This record gives sequence, structure tokens and C-alpha cells, in this order.
Amino acid sequence: MATIIDKSPPPALPQPTTLQSIGLWLRQPGFLTATPILLLFLAGFVGPLVIVLGFSFLPERTFGFHGEWTVDNYVHILTESYYISFVWSFGLATATVTCCLLISYPVSYGLAKVFGRWTAPIMLLLVIPLFVSENVRLFGWYLLLLKGGGIFAGTTNYLFGLDTGTLLYSNGTTLMGMVYVYLPYTLFPTTLGLSLVPKDQVDAAGDLGANRWQVFREVELPIAMPGILIGSLLTFVLAVGAISEAKVLGGANTVVISHAIQHEFTYAQNWPLGSSISMFAIAITGILVIYVMGRLDLDRLLGRR
Repeated sequence: MATIIDKSPPPALPQPTTLQSIGLWLRQPGFLTATPILLLFLAGFVGPLVIVLGFSFLPERTFGFHGEWTVDNYVHILTESYYISFVWSFGLATATVTCCLLISYPVSYGLAKVFGRWTAPIMLLLVIPLFVSENVRLFGWYLLLLKGGGIFAGTTNYLFGLDTGTLLYSNGTTLMGMVYVYLPYTLFPTTLGLSLVPKDQVDAAGDLGANRWQVFREVELPIAMPGILIGSLLTFVLAVGAISEAKVLGGANTVVISHAIQHEFTYAQNWPLGSSISMFAIAITGILVIYVMGRLDLDRLLGRR
């Protein structure tokens, strides 16, 4: 007697609904473990930003969430001369990143590949200044560059009889201060990126006839690029919000956007306008970072296509 075999496919397993999938995800050990950190992040970072965003839509000189919502503060930013402060902030931040990269790459290469047993002492010398307040370090530069009674001016006058004047209150001095303060934030990620470059690949490229420039472009730079990008973005974001360098070393000649924000929150007591400028700066910085990260093509940058 012939046996009839049922070749029909097995019934499909029921798929969980969206709510069931979310419930399963929320019950995962990883999410439960990270919940305290997420709550702290929401309370300490997202919460203040939401408050600042809310204040930016309130009438001027309002200190509570009452009154009619308005966009007059954003209109005021676009119609007044705040664009000058934005240009100074983003221009100085870009110049700071460029200078920090030019300085940090050779130093990072030495720390990762050349200095050997001297790497730890040199790294310690680079880290020690970070334990001192930024304002204290900047006032050290202020005393060094001060006209007449400054260390540099007094030394040159005593030794050579030269009156050097003052190097303070210029855009170049402000840029120098920003590079001095934010150089470690570029240096250490770049050092980490270069330390990941395998020596075997460098030696193999040399054995295959690559010159030093080709080894740098085809081997070292692509592998170290994540560290370089992290350091550059970190330095850029911090430099956009820099204020101490401009106030201590630049004086009134360099008015960055963070100075305008501080002025509105303190002297002018116009919290809504200060909040609007803050949100404007955050939005522009975020858009620039996302645009650069989205448009950056490493292959095209290195000339591979």
C-alpha cells in the first residue's frame, strides 16, 4: 500500500508584535544594567537642553515658563550682528584643529613608534598640565606676555634692552592659547590611532617598494584615521565653545559666540535670548559635524578614486 507523504510546509511561527518586541528588548540584561546610566544621562544632559530649548521660545527677560511662545529671539539673532561672533568662533575652532593636527601628528608618531622607554615620561609631562585649571594656565601666559611687567618683555628688556611691547589682545595670541589648551584632546586620540598601525604592514609596504610618502598615505593614515577624526571633532566642538582664551588673551578684540551667550545670561539678564543663541550654536555645530562625517570619503581623500 502506498504511503501518502504530506509535503506541505510547516506552519509559520507567530511573529511577536511591536509591543512584545519592545517588551523583550526592555527585559534584556544589557538594558537593565544600563538603565541607571541612561537615567543619569537624561537628567544631566538631555534635561538641561530641553529647558534651554524651552526658554529660547519665551519673550525676552522671562525667568519662568510663562507667557506666550515666540520666535522673536531667533529673528533677533538673524537680523543683528551675531553672525560676526559665529564666524569668529567657527573660524578660530577650524584654525585650532588645523594647528593641533600639524603639531600633534609628529609628536603622536614619536610617542607611538620612536620614543620607546621615554614614551611614559613624555606622556606624563603632557598630562600634568591637565591637572591645573585652564584659567590658571591661561593667566600664566598672561603674565608671560604682559607689556612692561611681563616675563617675556622684562627678560628681553633686561638682556637686550629691547621694548617688545605686548603680544596680548590679538587674534594670533587667542589662537595660540586655544591650541595650547586643546592640543591634548587631539594628541592622545591621534597617538592611539597611530599605535594601532601594525609594524608588519609598514615593513611589508617598504619591502614591496613603497616610499615613505606612500607608506604614510596607504598604510598609516587609513589605519590611524579613526583616532585622528575623533581628536579633530572633539577639539572642534570644545574650541567652538571656548571663552576663557578670548577673554584673557584676546580682550575685547575677539568676541566669540560663547562670550555673547555669557553676556545675555549674566549682565543682560536675558535668558531667552541667551538660550536662543545657545541652541543656534548647538544646531550649527551638530549640522557641520554630521555633514563632514557624512561627506568624508577616505578613499577619495587618499586619491584612490
